[in-house]
Amino acid sequence: MSKLYLVPTPIGNLEDMTFRAIKVLKEVDLILAEDTRTSGKLLKHYEIGTQMHSHHMHNEHKTVQGLINKLNAGTTIALISDAGTPAISDPGFLLTRAAIENDIEVECLPGATAFVPALVNSGLPNDKFVFEGFLPVKKGRQTRLLLLAEETRTMIFYESPHKLVKTLGHFCEYFGEDRQVSVSRELTKLFEETKRGTAKEVLEHYTTKPPKGEIVIIVGGKK
Repeated sequence: MSKLYLVPTPIGNLEDMTFRAIKVLKEVDLILAEDTRTSGKLLKHYEIGTQMHSHHMHNEHKTVQGLINKLNAGTTIALISDAGTPAISDPGFLLTRAAIENDIEVECLPGATAFVPALVNSGLPNDKFVFEGFLPVKKGRQTRLLLLAEETRTMIFYESPHKLVKTLGHFCEYFGEDRQVSVSRELTKLFEETKRGTAKEVLEHYTTKPPKGEIVIIVGGKK
């Protein structure tokens, strides 16, 4: 029976792979990977020999129908991204939507995703929160920041290391220098770090110490 599995993969520490995820990846007919070179290391580590095809943001529009045809023909497919849960700021939404529209069963396994540990260890309220992912780079950025300046729930952002200082500067400008911020970097990895403080304090820290690695920013809502 055909089924699409969405399988989370570790965001850094390979030991965060679940037993069930390994079992599914071994048993499916095909694995779709964002980057086959990156995922190849994971599959080799867990001795998973399943056939793997590339599925990323640059080809997913073109490949969705072909994959739906495979699923309709009875193929079982697992989708993985480079790190974390597929479709969370990664490819996966288009194929998932198409599968549902075609009455194909979709199952998402629980597992690693970067924003949950960043949110929980931020010390900021986590009973209500909004996930914003990456802010617009240019067009629409100011509009988005003006809107979010009034948001009362805790906000979650993803950012690249070379844009972190610029983004923190924008938070100071639009949200105020005293807004509480927590930046988590290299989660689950050897040099994991979380820096907490006001937007101004965290900005000053990373202005003098340029960051490296994957970054999650948690911002307190407007009081």
